Amino acid sequence: MRLGLAALALIVGTSPATAQWLDRPWPGIPRTADGKPNLAAPAPRGADGKPDLTGVWNGPTPDPAVDPTSAQPWVNDLVRQRDQDYHRGRPSFQCRPSGLESDEFGGWKRILQTPTTLAILDDDLTYRVIHMDGRTLEADPAPSWQGYSVGRWEGDTLVVESNGFNDKTWLTPEGLAHTEALRATERYRRTDFGHLQIEVTFTDPGAYARPWGFTLVKTLAADTELLESVCERGTDHWSVRSDTAVTVPPDVLARYVGAYSGAYGARPRTIEVSLSGGQLIAKIIGFAFVDGGEIRPLVPQSQTLFEGLGLGYQFIVDDTGVATELVEIHISGPYKYARQK
Repeated sequence: MRLGLAALALIVGTSPATAQWLDRPWPGIPRTADGKPNLAAPAPRGADGKPDLTGVWNGPTPDPAVDPTSAQPWVNDLVRQRDQDYHRGRPSFQCRPSGLESDEFGGWKRILQTPTTLAILDDDLTYRVIHMDGRTLEADPAPSWQGYSVGRWEGDTLVVESNGFNDKTWLTPEGLAHTEALRATERYRRTDFGHLQIEVTFTDPGAYARPWGFTLVKTLAADTELLESVCERGTDHWSVRSDTAVTVPPDVLARYVGAYSGAYGARPRTIEVSLSGGQLIAKIIGFAFVDGGEIRPLVPQSQTLFEGLGLGYQFIVDDTGVATELVEIHISGPYKYARQK
């Protein structure tokens, strides 16, 4: 008997991972005529009659836009410093929990729901617990990475209130900061079997004059499994800056002076390039977090390539050496801006 069980365990243990996990139909879920999960079917409900949010979910990364006049000056200064440091202090880059950073609401999640507790599991092996047993938020909680959360139902919408965050996490990948007074309100609504609407609002009077937030829709990833994605090495070894600046003649620099316009992702952006004291200065109009424009000195790395507070700036020139385009080099992709006539 034991030999038979050992042989069975060996066979199962050597089966391909995809056969065990990534292509395994979920039992008991609604399906269309062709056997695929019916994402448009009605949302399931638990024994208490409330919508059941349980499942593996995936969705886009939100792109929150913060009114630059709302952020306190120290927040803008910290964003600039973190940008210059290539964002290497970002908690996820240092293998630390990310708290409620906006990017953490996108991507893969597993939700487990009971009448008194809801858990949100991340693929980096961190998790959040939302207490739904009627308790209220503590008035003076001990600060922690993931905070303290309670939930309640308003009709078919789950409303989650959170506080008790330490000030070590970021609210966006760009480095928007918060204080320990941060409060977050999340609203979850499963509109049908396959879609989960999420609305997030941040309130922190020590950092922002007004509440701000974002919305997104996640899709049920049925018939598959959540795989782990674990940070194993932080960014302490990064070499942030080097003394590689070169000298560019003033007459060459003068050919780059002008305004360049285009789009940074979904946002319009204009970069005004001026020359002062033998150095090019870029003023970025449309920078998400700074009112009046972000100022970046441009340090030459070659005749056409410059470094500006952690980003690269490449001037595209014509046969006479006059710039026709400016390319902003970022990890999310190069962004081209045409020179204005």
